[in-house]
Order: sequence, then C-alpha cells, then structure tokens
Amino acid sequence: ERTRRLLFRGAQAYMEGAAAAARAAEPEPAGEAQGEGPRWSGQLLIGHDGKLRRRPADRAPAVGASRACSSCVRAADVRNACAQCDRFVCQSCSRLCSCCSTVTCSLCSAVDYGDVGEQVLCSGCSVFQV
Repeated sequence: ERTRRLLFRGAQAYMEGAAAAARAAEPEPAGEAQGEGPRWSGQLLIGHDGKLRRRPADRAPAVGASRACSSCVRAADVRNACAQCDRFVCQSCSRLCSCCSTVTCSLCSAVDYGDVGEQVLCSGCSVFQV
C-alpha cells in the first residue's frame, strides 16, 4: 500500500511538473522553468533520507564497465544510453519516444500499433497514454 501511494504521488508530481513546463512560454537555459524546480526525466535514485535524487550527469561510467549494447552486444557509442535505465544501446537498437523524444532501449519502451501507425512510447509516457 505504501509503495502504491509513493508511486501515485510521484506520477502526480511528474505530471504537475510536465503541465507547468508546457505552460511556460520559453524554458530557461538550464532546463528549468521559473519556479518549476528540476525536471524529473530519467532515472531517479532514492536517497538515505527517502527522497528522490537525480543521478549526477557528469558521472563517468565505472572503469571496466561494458560499453556494449545491452540488446545486441555490439560496441555502443557512449552518448547513446537509455534515458530510463542508463543501459548502453547502439543506434540500431535505440528507440526514440514519440511523446518526449528521449532515447530508450527495447526493454524500457513499448510500441503502440494504433490507427495512426506505429508509435514508440518510453515507459514514462506509456503510463499516461490512454
């Protein structure tokens, strides 16, 4: 029950932040709108105090960590990492979300074969699509 409430509150906070970002005429150069706070896209970590924390953006992959694609095991470019799970993906295995335009791997995305055609949605956007 507690986990369900935390997930619901997190989704609500994310959607309120996304709505505020959509209302903003021009986003700030740092990626934050006025009074909005940080953007919560990408993988979040739970800190020791129980609050959500962003992973440091400038953090380099660990020494000896595999840079191979998580899907096909080819050598992946370091710039191509899934925005949801931070796994490396090569250009042929990466998928671009139709909603938020983030790069995702095949495990973190879903393909919607609707009336309009094929639409790729990341795990964050697929939750809110009806």
